[in-house]
Amino acid sequence: MTEPAEAAPDRPVRVRASSTRTRMTKRPMGADQSREALVALRQEVGKAVIGQDAAVTGLVIALLCRGHVLLEGVPGVAKTLLVRAVAASLSLETKRVQFTPDLMPGDITGSLVYDNRSADFTFRPGPVFCNLLLADEINRTPPKTQASLLEAMEERQVSVDGTPRLLPDPFVVCATQNPVEYEGTYPLPEAQLDRFLLKLTVGLPSRDDEVKVLLAHNGGFDPRDLSAAGLRPVAGAAELAAGREAVREVTVAPEVMGYIIDLCRATRTSPSLSLGVSPRGATALLSTAKAWAWLSGRDYLTPDDVKALARPTLRHRVSVRPEAELEGVTGDGVLDGVLSSVPVPR
Repeated sequence: MTEPAEAAPDRPVRVRASSTRTRMTKRPMGADQSREALVALRQEVGKAVIGQDAAVTGLVIALLCRGHVLLEGVPGVAKTLLVRAVAASLSLETKRVQFTPDLMPGDITGSLVYDNRSADFTFRPGPVFCNLLLADEINRTPPKTQASLLEAMEERQVSVDGTPRLLPDPFVVCATQNPVEYEGTYPLPEAQLDRFLLKLTVGLPSRDDEVKVLLAHNGGFDPRDLSAAGLRPVAGAAELAAGREAVREVTVAPEVMGYIIDLCRATRTSPSLSLGVSPRGATALLSTAKAWAWLSGRDYLTPDDVKALARPTLRHRVSVRPEAELEGVTGDGVLDGVLSSVPVPR
């Protein structure tokens, strides 16, 4: 059964109608070119990753919103490959950190190193100083090391020895994690979960998609060599900047704004939840829905856009009560109930 909150991003992105194109003619040419480049990025990633269109679209939305993404799925469903393929399709500096139990905060942010020649300490930047950071298996390192990313993700800077150092723009963290019930994992703190704009679930592919995966590997596809698969950069910082400017201009009617607020407030009164969506979650839903509307070729927001992004934007911002979990209640299930109960504005 198709997940209602993620059904829309799973469709191909295209300009839908001539009336929509007429409305969009007021946009600068840079915005149209940016959308075309980002749609091409989605197609480019498809050369290496099969059957994960919704996750690819989520990553594009996060790039447009200057947000971070958490990808969750069992081992072997191409989470890391997905981020690497997106990075290969972007003209951005990318670095990867493999999170392990012995990883230290300084291994990510950087540290002061004594220089014998100058008899002074100099700062050696860590891998966080890049445009796109792949935090692989982020929940396999202790909370102290996980927390080293908090300032970077929220403030876009790193403080070492009391000195703040700005990170490059754009800066996006794409983290992967295995389900928390797997051995050797540490649950991410709520404060860090809230720093992620989207939490995308990467599930097992359908049978047809899995056949395509096997055919690709049988034909010589090597996931360690993406250049051989034909991936090339199709977008960069300029396209992202133009797209972000266009997303900011997407019109939001007061009724749709109220709909977002009503959805988030409904989670706070749900008897199944111990923690509902905060005001920051409401602003995140507004941002992601506007980005999806713009990618779909519209300069106005609809309730369907909000519904499409509700689950990936809000699922990690709610906490299910332990007694409800014992009864099989999930965060996604509660959000489905909220989406079906809150009146949709016409």
